[in-house]
Amino acid sequence: MDVKTDETSRPAHGPGPWPFIGFRNYFSGRHHIVLRARWHRKGLIRHALEAGLLPEGAMPFWQTRSYNWSVGALFAFGSTLFMLGSALALVPAGPLAPSALAVNSLYFMGSIPFTMAGYLQHLQSANMTHLAPEPEGGAPPRHHLSLIGWEPGNAGWLSTFTQFLGTLAFNISTWNGVMAPQGWLVQDLLIWTPDMAGSILFLISGYLAFLETCGRYWSWKPQELDWQIVFINLLGCVAFMISAVLSYVPDGPQGGGVVMGANITLLLGALCFCIGGVLTSYESEAAAPG
Repeated sequence: MDVKTDETSRPAHGPGPWPFIGFRNYFSGRHHIVLRARWHRKGLIRHALEAGLLPEGAMPFWQTRSYNWSVGALFAFGSTLFMLGSALALVPAGPLAPSALAVNSLYFMGSIPFTMAGYLQHLQSANMTHLAPEPEGGAPPRHHLSLIGWEPGNAGWLSTFTQFLGTLAFNISTWNGVMAPQGWLVQDLLIWTPDMAGSILFLISGYLAFLETCGRYWSWKPQELDWQIVFINLLGCVAFMISAVLSYVPDGPQGGGVVMGANITLLLGALCFCIGGVLTSYESEAAAPG
C-alpha cells in the first residue's frame, strides 16, 4: 500500500497495460493512497483501514487474512509434493529407485491442493469490485456470491481463471500418469497433452498476474513483496513449460538427458511455486483479520 501526501481530493484510477486498469487512487485530505489491482482483489488494505483512510466495514471472508494465508499454504504444500516426486524421479535406476507408481502418485496428490488453492484464489477474482472510480454517493452496491464470475477485461480474473483451468488439466495428466497407460501415443494423448495444456495456461496466468501487479508489461522491483511473488511464480511457469516440452514421448528411444532435464525443470518450477506460496502466506498479514 503506497501512501503519499497530497492536497487534492478527487478520485481517480490509473491505467495499466491495455486494456487493463492497474491501480486506483484514494484521496483523504492530505493522504493519497495508491491501491494496486492485486491488493484490491485480495483485500490487502488493512493498514489503510486502520489509518482511517478508507471506509470501514466488514471484509468478506475471501479477503480475510486466514483465507489469503490458506491460499499460499495450499500452493506451498502442493508444490512440495511435486518437488518430492521430481526429486525421487531423479534417483538413478537401482534398488533405491522409487517405482513409477510412487512418483506419479505424489504428482497427483500435489495437483489436488494446487486445484484447491487455484479455485480459492479465483473466488476472490470472481467477487472483487471494480477498480474504476466509485459513483458519487458511496461504494457500489454489494452483489451475491459469484462462484466463477465473468470479467475477461480484468487481468486478475483472467489470471486466476486460466490458472484454475491449468490446475484441472494437471489433475487429468497426473491421474492418467498413476493409471500408467502403455504405448507412446496413448501416453502423449492422456498424459502429455493435458500436461502441455496446463503448462500453457499456467504461463498465460503467470504473465497476466505480473501485468496485474506491475501495471505495465515489464518492471523490475525486487524490493516489493508482491512483485517478488508474481515474478517467482512466472519463473515457475516457465520451468513447468520447459518440463512439459521435454516430457513428450517419441515413437522410439528417448535420451536419458531429456528425461532428466524434464525432471530437473519440474523440480525447479515446483520450488519457485513453493517459494511463491510461502511469500503469499506472508503477504496475508496485510489483509484484515479473520
